Amino acid sequence: MIIGNKAFDTKRHTYIMGILNVTPDSFSDGGRYQQLDAALRHAEEMVRDGADILDIGGESTRPGHTQITCQEEIERTAPVIERLKKEFDTPISIDTYKSSVAEAALKAGADLVNDIWGLKYDARMAPLIAEYGAACCLMHNREKAEYRAFLPEVLEDLQESVNLAKAAGIREEQIILDPGIGFGKTYEMNLEMLKNLGELNRLGYPLLLGTSRKSVIGLTLDLPADEREEGTLVTTVMGVQSGCSFVRVHDVKANARAVKMTEAILRVHDL
Repeated sequence: MIIGNKAFDTKRHTYIMGILNVTPDSFSDGGRYQQLDAALRHAEEMVRDGADILDIGGESTRPGHTQITCQEEIERTAPVIERLKKEFDTPISIDTYKSSVAEAALKAGADLVNDIWGLKYDARMAPLIAEYGAACCLMHNREKAEYRAFLPEVLEDLQESVNLAKAAGIREEQIILDPGIGFGKTYEMNLEMLKNLGELNRLGYPLLLGTSRKSVIGLTLDLPADEREEGTLVTTVMGVQSGCSFVRVHDVKANARAVKMTEAILRVHDL
């Protein structure tokens, strides 16, 4: 799989997507990297610690978040992306479900669109991604956590997103899928999804796992967002074991080490 100018061996390795939120209200790190210089310093730290992709977000999508205007989201993200592309050769992802924000990010140099609504929120998103020849990550989401058969319906929903992508002209080798931990699911459903990550491999696309500091960890361990690193590391290890190609995380260094150790154990016979 090619993202930007980098080749990703998604069948043999789990890559690190580092989270860079340029927002005042993200659940975990809101306000810390709003200023351009602070965002660049943190990006440099993540690249040094092993980030393979940087995911830039300009609007918090935590439960109960307040939606901001597209223009405000563009003003937060596009200048950061433009500078990052000048400073680093690391592929850049834009975390948005709005086509106008995605277009501004792609013009600024973004290589991947990370859409938490799997192309279902904005009808212009899929054709836009196809037009730019960008990669995309399509996340599972629902407005309500109501299912007749949870896992089969998650697979069906993700297949719908894939169908939208292909109908718009997005190439198969540019599609990543995300089970959407923490979105449109109850606490128990999130745990069930984590237990059954391997089921998503049936769809035939690289998987991205995004659990970093999320409520499923906080509720299990009864810990605030800034004390959920160990719980995140457990899910990262499970992601590697289940064949996930990417993990989206805040704590890049620790998760990169966890991936490396897990892969060494799983591939001991290849040495």
